[in-house]
Amino acid sequence: MATKQSGLRLAKRLDEVGFSDIVQIRNKVMELRAEGVRVHALHGGEPFFETPSIIKYAAIQALVDNQTHYAPSSGVLPLRKALVEKLSAKNRIQATTDEVIATVGGSQALYAAFQSVLDPGDDALVFAPYWTPIADLITGTQARPLLVPSSTARRNGIRNTLEQFSTPQTRAVYYNTPQNPSGLVFTRAEAEEVALFALERDLIVIADEAYEDLVYDGDHFSIASLPGMAERTITCFTFSKTYAMTGWRAGYAVAKEPFMTALRKIVLYSTNGVATPVQYAMIHALTTPAAEIARLREEYRKRRDLLVAGLNEVGLECAPPAGAFYAFPNAEAIHKNSRTAAQILLDKAHIATIPGSVFGAQGEGHLRFGYAITPNEIENCVEALRKFFA
Repeated sequence: MATKQSGLRLAKRLDEVGFSDIVQIRNKVMELRAEGVRVHALHGGEPFFETPSIIKYAAIQALVDNQTHYAPSSGVLPLRKALVEKLSAKNRIQATTDEVIATVGGSQALYAAFQSVLDPGDDALVFAPYWTPIADLITGTQARPLLVPSSTARRNGIRNTLEQFSTPQTRAVYYNTPQNPSGLVFTRAEAEEVALFALERDLIVIADEAYEDLVYDGDHFSIASLPGMAERTITCFTFSKTYAMTGWRAGYAVAKEPFMTALRKIVLYSTNGVATPVQYAMIHALTTPAAEIARLREEYRKRRDLLVAGLNEVGLECAPPAGAFYAFPNAEAIHKNSRTAAQILLDKAHIATIPGSVFGAQGEGHLRFGYAITPNEIENCVEALRKFFA
């Protein structure tokens, strides 16, 4: 007797959306540690310090003050006012309180941005190597990511390269600076090239500035501050990196209409906003003195220099990254296939890294080493590398 085929299925738009390789590697590290294996963990993307106590106390005080009720889904007014002031002072982006929105981490801001502007059949230009979820966020809209090699763009000209990879269906450009995983920081001149291309083609720019406070060489520059760009840019930020608030899921976006209405709809009908006590912690985080942020940046610089020196010493060629907190050396001395190279390092030296291929084909042959850890942990990793290559 024939059985009737079940009509239960997932939505087709999820067919091309996968799970992060980074999460899978993190799970493998946890398994090894549970077995008692000492692992040098350079695969992660969390700050080396804990959330400052003063920010934690702000959340506790909010709880004590019964700030536990529904808040406006776009964010409480004091937070949006603080964000407007920050954007003006630090990013030179002029906005009103109606043009900023609190999100559940920078990830929700990016998700909402892509969902707001991409339709099935659209294309989005993505500088690569890229942060791994970006391609899935784009394919989740049934659009197509077009990978633009950042190194080629710098060598041949940003605008010329974007022109080469663009199609008639191109609608948006994903613009990340500083970049994860390479640490590349786009200059103002390069931002102007991207802006000119976007203006000429009538494109939308989705700017990801998660690592804005971690620039060691040069300065961070927000593309939305350029003439004519605030009207066509959705800029996404997170509290995770600057303030070590990864688990708080605190982020925000700034955009003008019609984009802000779309962002509001997506936040409203997904999470209905950021947890109310978290928003009050965000307000307090924004009062962190610039000198403290600069001090932490110097701590990252020390870690960067320590790791990069060690990588070059053992033959893993690596230029100092200009921003973020990752080194991205050529790992072909271990194996030409980055997944194999990462597995060899994990098996033989108990060093956890991320294979470059998960960041797109442009990352193949490289490994991502995260240096948001203690100097002692970096030294132990370098010593393990010395023994591995001995």
